[in-house]
Amino acid sequence: MSQLTVEVTDQTFQEKVLSNPLPVIVDFWAPWCGPCRMIAPKLEELAQEYEGKIIVAKVNVDDSPMVPGQLGVRSIPTLLFVKGGKIIDQVIGNVPKSDLESRIKTMI
Repeated sequence: MSQLTVEVTDQTFQEKVLSNPLPVIVDFWAPWCGPCRMIAPKLEELAQEYEGKIIVAKVNVDDSPMVPGQLGVRSIPTLLFVKGGKIIDQVIGNVPKSDLESRIKTMI
């Protein structure tokens, strides 16, 4: 976890994601997940490039299983794009950075 990403738990999801005034990309991940480790550097780069415009939040599904269960997250990595407290887009799996960037541009 870097200074540019926010760690989110079941207890802090409402405050840090749904109530956040900035658009949020929520990365549901686990340390043992290979594709999660592959997409993480892309998310770090995007968090840096769009600093002040978006938030990149990370939810470890092993430590915080309640929120992923409520949202129907069945595989990881799953990225949810949240704006104004509503999920507006979703990506499952390791996708190209350009795909993520085009989705970000529709949020900001």
